[in-house]
Amino acid sequence: MSKVDFYILPTDALSARLDFACKLCEKAWRLGHRVYLHCQDAAQRDELDQRLWQFKGEAFVPHDHHEQHLDASVALGIGSDAGAHRDLLINLGADVPGFVGQFERIAEIVVEDPSIRQAARERFRFYREQGYALQDHRLQRL
Repeated sequence: MSKVDFYILPTDALSARLDFACKLCEKAWRLGHRVYLHCQDAAQRDELDQRLWQFKGEAFVPHDHHEQHLDASVALGIGSDAGAHRDLLINLGADVPGFVGQFERIAEIVVEDPSIRQAARERFRFYREQGYALQDHRLQRL
């Protein structure tokens, strides 16, 4: 059964979710994991795409849109298929994607925005009801 980590950030800034997703993605990629970042929509995917190229001055995370390159080590997607990715799912969508069960680890990133928190509560409830191993990480600073 997959392990689900909820990262609770001490801010209401929506941009903090994308910044943290970049950091988490880079760490996993450097450890040799294949990462799938599930985005809410094309606009979020495009913004995340730009951030992955720029978030760290001395480095970048090589990635591609899932729809263009199904075999990329780090893929950004918005669809209902994560392809062959199995290691880490970073879910930035409002709902639990249907392919969630194929991943070893799932990361949910939550900020203090009321709509984000409510959607995260619903996802937490879903994971708990399905028997996933849950862990929350309340970060003190970014």
